[in-house]
Amino acid sequence: MKNSDNRRDFIKKTVTGAAAISFGGVLPGFSAKSYARILGANERVQVAMMGVNSRGLALSQNFAAQKNCEIRFICDVDKRAADKCIDTVSKIQSSTPMAQPDFRKALEDKQLDALVVAAPDHWHAPAALLASAAGKHVYLEKPCSHNPNEGEMLVAAANKYKNVIQMGNQRRSWPNVAAGIAELHGGIIGRPYFAKTWYTNNRPSIGVGKNTPVPEWLDYDLWQGPAPRTEYKDNLIHYNWHWFWHWGTGEALNNGTHMIDLARWGLQVDFPTKVASTGGRYRYQDDWQAPDTQNISIEFANKSTISWEGRSCNPFPIEGNTVGVVFYGENGTMVIGGSNAYKAYDLKNNIIKEAKNEAKIDATNLTSPSQQLDAYHIQNFFSAIKSGTALAADIHGGHKSTLLCQLGNIALRTGKTLNIDSRNGHILNDKAAMKLWSREYQKGWEPKV
Repeated sequence: MKNSDNRRDFIKKTVTGAAAISFGGVLPGFSAKSYARILGANERVQVAMMGVNSRGLALSQNFAAQKNCEIRFICDVDKRAADKCIDTVSKIQSSTPMAQPDFRKALEDKQLDALVVAAPDHWHAPAALLASAAGKHVYLEKPCSHNPNEGEMLVAAANKYKNVIQMGNQRRSWPNVAAGIAELHGGIIGRPYFAKTWYTNNRPSIGVGKNTPVPEWLDYDLWQGPAPRTEYKDNLIHYNWHWFWHWGTGEALNNGTHMIDLARWGLQVDFPTKVASTGGRYRYQDDWQAPDTQNISIEFANKSTISWEGRSCNPFPIEGNTVGVVFYGENGTMVIGGSNAYKAYDLKNNIIKEAKNEAKIDATNLTSPSQQLDAYHIQNFFSAIKSGTALAADIHGGHKSTLLCQLGNIALRTGKTLNIDSRNGHILNDKAAMKLWSREYQKGWEPKV
């Protein structure tokens, strides 16, 4: 038997019940040192981090803090970001990760167990597909895909390769949020039929970019990867790519995915029957292509609706929260804001049940709003790898939630109300809208299952 097989068998036999692991990944009653001795450096889940400039750096710190994990590779096309992340991670875990700018080469390492994808949206599905084909597990930041076709490819890959693909909808693992959804399903407000979701921020203008030489610290060709090639502009990297359809998916998938996922979970719905959207780039006149103000309305066959309101340039809160979801039901209302908490009300607006947050949450933090709570989601990922534990956010559900947002963007971009096949989420009788179901790829970079 190969050493890698021995190591994986040891992990499966040694660590079980990871869902009960406390914040930071150390079992109660064990010190970090004693826990490390039990597992040993070679018995930890070996991961590669792809994309570590912003959110990826925060994820790297969180993964490195888990005592049953070791970050083996740091993969980033920005040399500065990679160096910073390696230095940061080295101070948290007992070893120094290797720099490997091209994550595809890291996938060749037989000791590697999983790839964490926090690169730009256009890389999410293609990277996850390559990792799956290489026999690796995947922790995939939201959105799981750039377009609906890629989402379907991810589902097909999980079915084919039988690997673990966890989507970064971390709130699915937050204890009080999960408890609130359980109460909802138990009938605390009767049948919920309308879920209102939102996200607000005050993002500045990105200006008008200029074509400039590619910086020496950046591998721009690899950054573009599967996307057709364009000239480098000075207002694209980093972060502003979110607002360009060529690479990003707008605020609806950048932040709307989280709350629309909770809404879908709470209403217990899958694919919709109708989707409409209005909005646009209203605040500034610049290179930003996606809407900074958007409303999405999503209808389902069971007489329920989800709405999403996104305001990227006006931070006034709703229900006292910059991000959240409200469920309206036959007998009352439930509010889940940006923290690990919920409140349920009767039809006289009296609180009938409440769970308060005990962890520090900063919903406006773009990189790590909830590190402690997100450790639950990471440990759920590890437990699925080691013990076959059910994922809190598997790719099948992740695709469905991502698709709702994508359909909203397609409705906005085509100016049409979309009729949807509720069996599979496909757009009905609209060739113009179906042109946005997939995308063009750089020749030789086309993703496949």
